[in-house]
Amino acid sequence: MAGLKSLAKDTAVYGMSSIVGRFLNWCLVPMYTHVFPDEQYGVVTLVYSVVALLLVCLTYGMETGFFRFANHERWKDSLQVYTTALTALGCSSILFAAITLIFSDFFAGLIDCAGHPSYVWMMGIAVSIDAFTSLPFAYLRYKRRPMRFATLKLVGIGINIGLNIFFILLLPRLASVGILTWMWSDDFGVGYIFFANMIASVVTLFLLLPELKLKWSFCGTLLREMLVYSFPLLVLGLAGIMNQSIDKILYPLLVSDKAEAMSGLGIYGANYKIAIIMVMFIQAFRFAYEPYIFSQHKNQAGDRRKEGYVQAMKWYVIFGMLIFLGVMEMMDVVKWFIAPSYFSGLRVVPIIMIAEFFFGVFFNLSVWYKVTDRTIYGTWFSILGLVVTLAMNFVLVPAIGYMGCAWAALCCYGVMMFASWIVGRRKYPIGYDVRSALFYFVAGIGIWGVTSLLQSFTDMPDIVLWGLRIIAIFTYIWIVFVKEGIRLSRITIKK
Repeated sequence: MAGLKSLAKDTAVYGMSSIVGRFLNWCLVPMYTHVFPDEQYGVVTLVYSVVALLLVCLTYGMETGFFRFANHERWKDSLQVYTTALTALGCSSILFAAITLIFSDFFAGLIDCAGHPSYVWMMGIAVSIDAFTSLPFAYLRYKRRPMRFATLKLVGIGINIGLNIFFILLLPRLASVGILTWMWSDDFGVGYIFFANMIASVVTLFLLLPELKLKWSFCGTLLREMLVYSFPLLVLGLAGIMNQSIDKILYPLLVSDKAEAMSGLGIYGANYKIAIIMVMFIQAFRFAYEPYIFSQHKNQAGDRRKEGYVQAMKWYVIFGMLIFLGVMEMMDVVKWFIAPSYFSGLRVVPIIMIAEFFFGVFFNLSVWYKVTDRTIYGTWFSILGLVVTLAMNFVLVPAIGYMGCAWAALCCYGVMMFASWIVGRRKYPIGYDVRSALFYFVAGIGIWGVTSLLQSFTDMPDIVLWGLRIIAIFTYIWIVFVKEGIRLSRITIKK
């Protein structure tokens, strides 16, 4: 139980940086959707989808590889593991930055940014730095320094947001009265978003210098073993991020009308951002969970080790469905984070949120192949999901537009989750409380379904409707308290 409390504490701290940071970035969406037309926001959606793929390629599973070998029985020097991996990431990141600078015109044509090669080299530099700094951030997680981790993340995010506001809102006004005219160009457009991102990444790199001023020790044998371990995770991560991003990359190719394609992509991308609340929770959980599972595997034995995994899964499901229910019940408020012209895409939000919830369950289930060094299974699951994603996008997008992207994501993560659970039961049985998970899932969906039906088929005053929504959320919380034996008087959890 002490380990689980530590996981909850670290999740809360990492969640602060992740949730606050993502929320602040999320708050930029209204500005983007009001300043830029949907086809230009479609360019932003496309570029960041490609960036997500590149970031996975450039980190090539080294974060998880570092955690595994820093806790490995044969490699006792965690600092050597860290600096060896850091050397590899540094070399590959510098090489990639150089390639994007040299071939920026060519790459700009590939991602529908012809005429703006600066978009490519700015994001190339930003991605290279972010890939390299992922390991110093992983080192902070390994050393259990969540406060420094959170502080640095928030500083970088704050710089990015501040520069976005300056470049997009203030600079045009200053230029119109003859101030800083040399910095402003109407043609540069969404490029200011990428410029702000690049500057924030550079500043973050400098802030992480203390994590780089160490006694460096490189071991070729260690690196080879880490690459062998991490390569399946690269394929896993690549397939996984393709499952998240490939729909946005394929969408302009599957819609015949180019203008309509970029407009639809902008609408889909903006509404996808509403579902980011679930992603924030999963990311915060992930940051704390990986160090936790490897520590559990090393320091606990047998059933005690697995009990921690079971409890972590149960509470992930409980809080995940609470987040889903909260967002859906408060949709009339949440939707105003995007411009009204984008409201036509709100119907994708519940589908995407459940899809991301399934992905979080899949991430929990991934413990069995990570701690047993059988990461190749994660690769197969992700490839299976990618096949589902591609097939459903090719079939559904031409017929129902971006709704096809949402349904493809839901089916992809559902298949991956189910496949990992089935195989894991045979390879490394853990004994998850499936009945409780299904109960909370059905409870969350059911409560939302009831309030949605009442809203659709009855004409209730707004005050009554809002009261009903609040009651719905507290009903779910009451169900959790009753089922888990949580007493308000002493806030104790019965064993």
